[in-house]
Amino acid sequence: MAIWVEVGTDDVPEPGDVVGFRHGDRDYALYRTADGGLFASDGRCTHQQTLLCDGLVMDGFIECPKHNGRFELSTGRAIRAPAIRDLTMYPVKAEGGRVYVDFGDDEPTGP
Repeated sequence: MAIWVEVGTDDVPEPGDVVGFRHGDRDYALYRTADGGLFASDGRCTHQQTLLCDGLVMDGFIECPKHNGRFELSTGRAIRAPAIRDLTMYPVKAEGGRVYVDFGDDEPTGP
């Protein structure tokens, strides 16, 4: 069963951008591609745990700001070294001007 958690407004991030957010004790990233697609992932690169919110969104990919590893936003697949481990992606939807993410089994517990 999906448990949708509100993470922001539908106007953030802007097309072609990424924003970081915290939920529980973890970092996540929310992306909007130039064509308006919304994606959500873990917020740190799988290579050296650099925050992806400082990265570059282009052509359906996020590029890590530290070593330029690249991930495909539709799947989380690592497509350029030094990133070799895929990024965990989460279902995301926009409704009524708000953005929601389903963290599934990764849903943090506690306060």
